[in-house]
Amino acid sequence: MSDAPHPRAAGRDDRITLRFMAVPADIVASGRSVAAGSVMEWIDKAGYACAVGWAGAYCVTAYVGNVRHRRPIAPGSLIEVQARIVYTGRTSMHVVVTVSSAEVSERVYTPATTCMLVFVAKDAGGRPTAVPEWRPVSRSDHKLAEAARERIESRAEIKRLMLAEEYTDASTSPRTTLRFLAPPGVVNFGGKAHGGTVMRWIDESGYACAAAWARDGDEASAAVGVYSGGIHFLAPVVIGHLVEVDARIVYTSRHSMHLSTRVWTADPRSPGERTLTTQCLSVFVIPGPDGVAQPVPQWTPHLPEDERLQEHVREIMALREQIVPIAASLTLEP
Repeated sequence: MSDAPHPRAAGRDDRITLRFMAVPADIVASGRSVAAGSVMEWIDKAGYACAVGWAGAYCVTAYVGNVRHRRPIAPGSLIEVQARIVYTGRTSMHVVVTVSSAEVSERVYTPATTCMLVFVAKDAGGRPTAVPEWRPVSRSDHKLAEAARERIESRAEIKRLMLAEEYTDASTSPRTTLRFLAPPGVVNFGGKAHGGTVMRWIDESGYACAAAWARDGDEASAAVGVYSGGIHFLAPVVIGHLVEVDARIVYTSRHSMHLSTRVWTADPRSPGERTLTTQCLSVFVIPGPDGVAQPVPQWTPHLPEDERLQEHVREIMALREQIVPIAASLTLEP
């Protein structure tokens, strides 16, 4: 074993913890719990802070995978978001983030969400730049580094499959499209929209689509996001540009709705010249009074594109079943 000091001793910390309280703006439309989009914003902020601290440079979110919302977070909860570097490439950093919550009166934090992100460091010219090598030391370091390496090939295959699919208007799938200008209030240090903000837009469009499909009479059902995966950031969202967030249901099981969401952007002066910036597959459910997912209306594809996309989602699901989820208990170990 080398006697050289670990990079942590060189003034770079490979972990960060954020603590704050969930505010009313973080809550879902029904008021029952914190929105999945808010949780994903917290994940991105903590992951970004950890990556920038390690790289000592501006970073961009390249990928967020397997965001599993294992339990709802109550409104007004104390929130703890822990992020740690678990693997580095030449210019990239794999960061595991765990979101926990606690009642204000008890302050006992319980994990709610764990996922892995990939950030890429950029130089002043916006080009990828080298990052310091991270080396595992503890038992959890080694386990998490192994988990990161194991996911590289699967992630690349999922990205390839998702990019290979074509989405047109030759579809009758339930669909919601949001259009707006990227506001100045979401700007990051690179002059673009935060990755976490883009994920919140994805959750909001997914909620609108899922709630409309699962409506009960004239009342919109309280759809909640329980999973988001394959979130690939392909291009930045420029502040002031047109943003189009298109969510469509591509598959339903008895208790869940699977949605594909794609985010496009364009200069307002040339709205027809769109750029695909982000894509994601999400799962929404309708929780009952006891928190158990309720049956949802089944959607049956009839057109060729819808049938093809349904098979595409099934293929992605089969690939994801081969990926062992990262235990929150492991991410919280020293």
